[in-house]
Amino acid sequence: MVKVNLENVKLYAEIDSTPQFSSKTTIADILTKDALEFIVLLHRTFNSKRIELLKNRELIQSELNSNEYQFDFLPETQKIRDDPTWQGAIPAPGLINRSSEITGPPLRNMLVNALNSEVNTYMVDFEDSSSPTWENMIYGQVNLYDAIRNQIDFITPRKQYKLKDHISKLPTIIVRPRGWHMVEKHLYVDDEPISASIFDFGLFFYHNAKELIEIGRGPYFYLPKMEHHLEVKLWNDIFCVAQDYIGMKRGTIRATVLIETLPAAFQMEEIIYQIRQHSSGLNCGRWDYIFSTIKKLRNKSEHVLPNRDQVTMTSPFMDAYVKRLINTCHRRGVHAMGGMAAQIPIKDDPIANAKAMEKVHNDKWREMTNGHDGSWVAHPALAPICNEVFSNMGTANQIYRIPEVTIVAKDLLNTDIKGAEVTTKGIRDNLDIGLQYMEAWLRGSGCVPINHLMEDAATAEVSRCQLYQWVKHNVILKDTGKPITSDLTSTILAEEVEKLSASSPVGVANKFSLAAKYFLPEITGEIFSDFLTTLLYDEIITPTQSPVDLSKLQ
Repeated sequence: MVKVNLENVKLYAEIDSTPQFSSKTTIADILTKDALEFIVLLHRTFNSKRIELLKNRELIQSELNSNEYQFDFLPETQKIRDDPTWQGAIPAPGLINRSSEITGPPLRNMLVNALNSEVNTYMVDFEDSSSPTWENMIYGQVNLYDAIRNQIDFITPRKQYKLKDHISKLPTIIVRPRGWHMVEKHLYVDDEPISASIFDFGLFFYHNAKELIEIGRGPYFYLPKMEHHLEVKLWNDIFCVAQDYIGMKRGTIRATVLIETLPAAFQMEEIIYQIRQHSSGLNCGRWDYIFSTIKKLRNKSEHVLPNRDQVTMTSPFMDAYVKRLINTCHRRGVHAMGGMAAQIPIKDDPIANAKAMEKVHNDKWREMTNGHDGSWVAHPALAPICNEVFSNMGTANQIYRIPEVTIVAKDLLNTDIKGAEVTTKGIRDNLDIGLQYMEAWLRGSGCVPINHLMEDAATAEVSRCQLYQWVKHNVILKDTGKPITSDLTSTILAEEVEKLSASSPVGVANKFSLAAKYFLPEITGEIFSDFLTTLLYDEIITPTQSPVDLSKLQ
């Protein structure tokens, strides 16, 4: 075993803490000396490469802004794309049938509810549907630790939460750690915050990998925000080292890569290739993909997108991205997963609810007939719809089906949407949704019901990207004939803050003014931050004044 020195590793959080929900598991059970040595080793080994890859993202964006870079398929990886012989890994136990996947943050009640849902798999999300407070992140690890050991049941004054069966008979757990761009500022290694990706992955893997194998599932992961195939190679290298470290056979880990950035859409085959020993396919992260498309092309007037409700999965660039993903995955023998149905049942309006559920059905039917092997839902009530639709495959998946389609670079960049228009309502919708999500995130909630939809961070990202783009290019409003200016967006922002603050369920404790402080420069064309989550992160961290001496842990 490699010896790891913890003398220059500092934890700015309490390690001895009262368990939540009467759990027998404490923070100290997660942040053990052995587990910390493992994640510190991973960080020291791979963080310099992570930083290098993030700098490469900045370089590409700079070249895009100056028209020195044009999106196309990489010439240096042509051999990978042309070689018909290589394949991804065969589907792993618990991942053969993924026709319905539910997603949500690792909150204890949501874990129980999701595991009791009629779905095949459950993506436990430390990323976009989680506000990365220390409590959310570390107790998320506690909750998963307990769930995998069948000790997650708990009682509140209002309800009893209990798994309906043994964990081995419930949906397969897949964990999504935070993206490469994020850090965990409660734990410093050699005077720098640890990679949040390594923190989330490492603690879960170290504590649970062998237990998951014993129940016949896992360890399995979703990899978010990839922008280059070498970023996926970095994950693959980490997987190999992690498996070697605990004496696990390489290839045991499986990971599904989210294709939710425009650069990744041009490197789908390379992404599968880099992780082929550990691959469980690709996923269409639709809302983040829209966000990334606007983000990357924000300075190009020919790529301005209309009101968000007009940017659908049938829009040319979205349709092309989906069809290329399915074709690529199935040629390489892995799953092609569909996108999120974010609808929440509308309990007090049967007619509106029926329309919403019909929309879900039609969306899932489109995915299934296109060739997807399964899809995401945000609420247990949507699982029966997803199950019913994908039962029409007739098999556990349709990897065998390779749609005949040819998608070229210009198809992935075709943002010309028929009947496209931008209106004042579009501005208000973006401000309303963006503010509501950011305010909840600042209060520690990353999974937020807004207008009968369960929203995550991509919601706010699309909102601020569109507003930035509209102001920058002085887009003309369809309803007034006037251009969108920074004065207009800032005026409407102030109106929305006043309205939302007055109706806030938490009263004067709301954080709408704080959210607006960060939102304003983004929607008036002053600045464009890489991610809202990193922009807001310092507002939610709660480091202790003095670090814990980790070198003295037993």
